[in-house]
Amino acid sequence: MDIIKGFISDYGTAILYAVLTAIAGYLGVAVKNIYQKYANDKTKKQVAETVVVAVEQLYDDLDGEEKLTKALEAMSQMLEEKGITISDIEMRMLIEAAVGSFNDAFNSTDSEAG
Repeated sequence: MDIIKGFISDYGTAILYAVLTAIAGYLGVAVKNIYQKYANDKTKKQVAETVVVAVEQLYDDLDGEEKLTKALEAMSQMLEEKGITISDIEMRMLIEAAVGSFNDAFNSTDSEAG
């Protein structure tokens, strides 16, 4: 029993510090990953909205599929430059959502003017 008490009194504080440091490190990494996912999701949505507006302005003469192809290319390139990975299906969904918002805003402006 004296050996255990001696060990704890000699090394207990160091062990406690090591455990607390490990927990703090894990929590820091977890918080960073959660924030990074949130920031990346927000960036993806903003890029999709920017790309949709730009494609509508730049490629007015193209049809829907060609505009979608241009939007996918531009979004992929912009996110790659930022170091953000995205799947094709996620990119398509974000672009379609942005197009829907764009069309809703455009249609509501038209109906208010008329």
